[in-house]
Amino acid sequence: MNVADKTGALASLWLEFKEDKDFAEFIKYNDIGLPLAYFTAEGLLNELTPLGEQYILESFKLFLTLINVSEEEIDEVLEDKTLGAILMFGYNKKNAQPE
Repeated sequence: MNVADKTGALASLWLEFKEDKDFAEFIKYNDIGLPLAYFTAEGLLNELTPLGEQYILESFKLFLTLINVSEEEIDEVLEDKTLGAILMFGYNKKNAQPE
């Protein structure tokens, strides 16, 4: 996934789930990476610094860990790399695993 895909997914996550109690700890911990991803995705920043990109990449990595999906799986399986597609992929993967 490229940085634009990651910032788009994280921006949507921040907007749609910032008040969700199930994501509260994740949102709180990523209090820099998520808004920064939103600002970047919306074109409100001219350019990301290396540190800014690091915050976004860390937030994205933690998000994937939270939903038990790897970036490689996303790249292999999903053409649509939006938040909805990633969440649905994670949901389907979890439900396909035997208990």
